[in-house]
Amino acid sequence: MKSNFWILFMVVLVAAMFITGGALYAQMPAQMASHWNAAGTADGTIARFWGVFLFPLISLALLGLLLAIPNIDPLRANIARFKNYYYGFIVVFLAYFLYVYVLTLLWNLEVSFDMTRALIPAVGILFLVVGLMMLKAKRNYFIGIRTPWTLSNDEVWDRTHKLGGRLFIITGVVTAVIGAFLAFIAIWVMLGLILATTLVTVVYSYVIFRRLEKEGKATLVRPGTK
Repeated sequence: MKSNFWILFMVVLVAAMFITGGALYAQMPAQMASHWNAAGTADGTIARFWGVFLFPLISLALLGLLLAIPNIDPLRANIARFKNYYYGFIVVFLAYFLYVYVLTLLWNLEVSFDMTRALIPAVGILFLVVGLMMLKAKRNYFIGIRTPWTLSNDEVWDRTHKLGGRLFIITGVVTAVIGAFLAFIAIWVMLGLILATTLVTVVYSYVIFRRLEKEGKATLVRPGTK
């Protein structure tokens, strides 16, 4: 898919937030629920203007940043090699933001539902998409598992991301399934899986790098070099 079509989808998603918020603004309470604990109970509030427009504004800022990354990364040519997957991730990420935003508005309209059960499966899907992107990611300074060892060697990067991508996919699937049926423990399972995935991939990148270094196939490089 061409970049312009991906970007159009992104703009539509952000615009949908502003339009929805503007249309429902008058129906929102003066103080809106803005934070929920692990049990799905609202435990924080925010003034109506920020409750309605903070999410859209953050989404707009993040869209600008995420679109800038392929142009400012010193290894931008590598990002171009998986740009469609990266743009696909941005679309899913913004769709997730829109989903969370709609849940927030519905809650403040006093629609009754379990926030944790509604939210956690979506987080799982987001992690799954991150994993799919990581399987295709090439060495760069902004996207992926960035350790000194992955950034120094393409083989270390590729092997680490193959493992990390699969682990993120597993994390996403497990989180989505458990979140749909056992929402009260899903967040703790998700956090445990994320911590384990992070630790495993960091250690794995180091081990692979040292192995290649002994074989004379890898050396640490300073930032900014290819």
